[in-house]
Amino acid sequence: MLRRYPDAGEPLTCKPVTQGLLNHGYRVSTTRGSYFLKHHLDDSTGDRATIVRQHRATQRLQSLGVPVAPPVQDTEGDTVTEIGGRCYALHPWVDGLHRAGAQLSTAQSERLGALLGAVHTGLEQVIGAGTGLAHRSGGYRSPDPADTFALIDDLLTAARGRRPRDAFDELAEHRLLERRTLLEQHADRRPPTPGVPATGWVHGDFHPLNVLYRGSDPVAILDWDRLGVQPRAEEAVRAAAIFFVLPAGKLELEKVRAYARAYRGAAGAGAAELAAAVHRVWWERLNDFWILRWRYCLHDRRADPQFPAVSALAVWWTREYERVREAFTG
Repeated sequence: MLRRYPDAGEPLTCKPVTQGLLNHGYRVSTTRGSYFLKHHLDDSTGDRATIVRQHRATQRLQSLGVPVAPPVQDTEGDTVTEIGGRCYALHPWVDGLHRAGAQLSTAQSERLGALLGAVHTGLEQVIGAGTGLAHRSGGYRSPDPADTFALIDDLLTAARGRRPRDAFDELAEHRLLERRTLLEQHADRRPPTPGVPATGWVHGDFHPLNVLYRGSDPVAILDWDRLGVQPRAEEAVRAAAIFFVLPAGKLELEKVRAYARAYRGAAGAGAAELAAAVHRVWWERLNDFWILRWRYCLHDRRADPQFPAVSALAVWWTREYERVREAFTG
């Protein structure tokens, strides 16, 4: 692999990076420095053309001053290496720490919102608005509660059937029953399908493990695998729901307010756009059980630690709906 990058030096060590759920990463130390070697495994985003598009976008974003870590070019000027049918990319290693919202001050939360706004406006400059999506006649459908009720029944059967049962299974059963009741109460609030398609390019996976800090400053936005066209304000709301959720499943609304105000200013997004996004993401969360699907359907427990806070948030958000919307729009 490194023979394709003669300026990278001779390899000394290669150690796996433990964080990350979809792809594999390694810290490679050489005689000339440290690098991040990414092994693209996700079939939905791991093809060469998609990765090259991501790389070009980050290279152009860097020229706009957005903190990113574009890949290293090989001797042919390429940024993707294929070995055994799999794609790899070499990035400069960026020293830094991941910070959850609890570790951010209100001023830093404001800066985070401005940063995401800069990402969205920057992507529009370097890629364009909704490039290649002219064939879409409408927006994305919101989850159908009928499908969710069927999924809840399947997951309840799985949770109740595990032997030996543990505290997670008990919590899962409680949350599934609770969510079914909430959906029955709020089924008439399903968001309509937008009449026009989304046109904004977004990072697609903006959360604490994909933002590196050095001191109080964000120095790199990582992992652009989910780069795509989606409603941009929905990414802003989803990111806030990850950054600013507390272990008990509540959002730090003061920080959300500072973050959202800065995002709206940087992205040029209006209060109505954020309000609509809050409603769609709330509904999305009310119908979402991805962690339980991983555990019970895929037998993958890596996301289990996230479940207590994530599942509690859907309940708290429903109860505090107006306060949450006001924090994003006020």
